[in-house]
Amino acid sequence: MSILIKNVLLNEEETDIYIEGNLIEKIEKNINYKADNFIDGKNKAIIPSFVNSHTHAAMTLLRGYADDMQVKEWLEKKIWPLEAKLSEEDIYWGAKFACLEMIKSGTTLFNDMYWHFHGTAKAVEEMGIRAIISSVIIDFFDEKKLKEQIEINKRLFEEAKQYSKRITFALGPHSIYSNSEEALRWAKKFADENKLLIHIHLSESKNEVEECIKKYKMRPAEFLESIKFLGPNVIAAHSIWLDEKEIKILRKNDVKIAYNPTSNMKLSSGILPYEKLKSAGLTLTLGTDGCASNNNLDMLEEMKFASLLQKINTGNPTSALAKDIFNMATINGAEALRINCGKIEERRLADFLLIDLKNIYLNPQSNLISNLVYSANSECIDSTICDGKILMQNRKVKGEEDIVKKINEIYKKLI
Repeated sequence: MSILIKNVLLNEEETDIYIEGNLIEKIEKNINYKADNFIDGKNKAIIPSFVNSHTHAAMTLLRGYADDMQVKEWLEKKIWPLEAKLSEEDIYWGAKFACLEMIKSGTTLFNDMYWHFHGTAKAVEEMGIRAIISSVIIDFFDEKKLKEQIEINKRLFEEAKQYSKRITFALGPHSIYSNSEEALRWAKKFADENKLLIHIHLSESKNEVEECIKKYKMRPAEFLESIKFLGPNVIAAHSIWLDEKEIKILRKNDVKIAYNPTSNMKLSSGILPYEKLKSAGLTLTLGTDGCASNNNLDMLEEMKFASLLQKINTGNPTSALAKDIFNMATINGAEALRINCGKIEERRLADFLLIDLKNIYLNPQSNLISNLVYSANSECIDSTICDGKILMQNRKVKGEEDIVKKINEIYKKLI
């Protein structure tokens, strides 16, 4: 399959773009190749689609279920008990709904951690986007539970090979407060042996840090370094309550950071030390977290909050520039997750968005990136393309009404 886009705006100039299979093959003016699909790019701009570096996709099922609570109480009394009821079929529909929301809001690659791996994988496969999927590892310091988790993840690692290249298996040890040292050591060893990414929550709350100091006489990043857990394959979500020594530890180990401003604000978890992490040279990416703590998967909204939160926190309007936040949501995330997307370039994967330049939120057409970060909403996205396939055009996604209907039936059954 091939796509030819004519007269689309790229880097403030009109050009043509030719996609062959799942790659961007040619970017130049006046391309006259024959193509299976033709798109008139007039009054549209092309940008890379977004990368959500930390979420729990199927938590779309829990949107609005347990709001305005303390994080510890929220997890232990509401979220974990309800999650225990979720079947693979529930996860499948929750993840399918999440994929629909992501397609509608411009995300084509997400880094997920949740239960029932195959439920999410099947949904992603059908919806046509990409995902790094980890089955959450939690042993609660129970030796028997750890053995079960190890066997499950070894099995899933093999079973994941049945899916397309759009789906990548990863390991998801939830956190240091829900896993034993043995679980974390095993995850690191297995990941390194099999060249896998590791997805973990780190220093999300002040209480997590205090409990770690009490238990291990070290702060979280120090503890993880002491057991040789850290490395360039680790995606550390949140990373809020870090001191100077921990930041140096994370930089030394080339850990990738996933910033989740909306969730952090909603749960009053704290504020990512953006300027310190950026100055240290760490790779910063952007995530939404799950819909139970956000409550959406909209990366355009996330970019705006990501920038404004840092500006008010530092008292500096030049903090978290629009172009830097945009890069966090695109190329930084792609590189952290080791996927060849995130830029509109020849020989990159054909994962991109067509933006409606006639939309009122993008006018006057002064600075596209600034308008996207500070002004736009998902209604500005006309088309979403992933792996060279058109998933949304004219804001229409095939079968979306059926997915929404099903998700409400499942919610009524659960609650």
